[in-house]
Amino acid sequence: MTAVTPARPDRRITELADPESGQGRGSIAARRHTPRQVVLHLLLAAMAVFTLMPVILVISTTLKTPQDVRINPFGLFTSFSFQNIVDAWTVGRFSDYVLNSILLTVPSTALVIVISVMAGYTFARLPFAGRTFLFYLVVLGLLVPFFTYMIPLYFQLRGMGLLDTLVGANLVLASTGISFGTFFMRAFFAELPQELEQSARVDGASELQIFLRVMLPLVGSGIGALTVFTFLANWNNFLIPLLYLPSGDFRPLTAGLYMFTGGRSLDIGPLAAGTLITILPVIVLFIVLQRQVTQGFISGAVKG
Repeated sequence: MTAVTPARPDRRITELADPESGQGRGSIAARRHTPRQVVLHLLLAAMAVFTLMPVILVISTTLKTPQDVRINPFGLFTSFSFQNIVDAWTVGRFSDYVLNSILLTVPSTALVIVISVMAGYTFARLPFAGRTFLFYLVVLGLLVPFFTYMIPLYFQLRGMGLLDTLVGANLVLASTGISFGTFFMRAFFAELPQELEQSARVDGASELQIFLRVMLPLVGSGIGALTVFTFLANWNNFLIPLLYLPSGDFRPLTAGLYMFTGGRSLDIGPLAAGTLITILPVIVLFIVLQRQVTQGFISGAVKG
């Protein structure tokens, strides 16, 4: 009988399976930390610190006593007090500014989402004459700067009786985001399989039922990303409230911060507190919807 020689194990497999050897996984892990990668990580860490430093300085200035702010404005967390927040909320009228920002941001964002979702679905799934021409006409709004028509729009709103009203400001804020929103949502609806709506039509679903029950749940990540993006743009908008709300009765947070810079002196403590009040809702919203934002923009990039 012929003796059977046992097969020798592959040397590469043995090296990978033995973490204590000088080769295999240990050497692979060691090779990951090359000098180039260490320098890159240090550079990224420095950029992160440089980016976060203004936010840290604002938080530190907000939580310091007014005397400490005047003596040592750049010292980090050298004292602790809520006096700056109280002054900004009461004396600086930031309690009114927060309410005005909500009344300006929430309706305009909702209007952009509703119109953009319906328009994106229409341009992506419903065939009709002139669809491509109308879509490019809507997207053309992305190429027209707001500064080119903001003065004629001022006189138009005044003639319509909408100047210095929440309705007029919300309409202007919404008009600045519909072009991008339509373009953004069309990319999501265009990539959905045709078989979905065909199956729904076979089952007797109407066009509205297909839109609400079949298509809309599949683009939730895109809607979430567009909501955050539009909310941030409207919440941080400074020019539109300043121009179309001249009386100051509906002054939002951004315009309220501008009022702190008036006069001969500048109170840094309440200004930092007002800045923190302004950026805190945005940070919370982004943290809550971070997953939807990431999925929406990644999906949009792949589909685009």
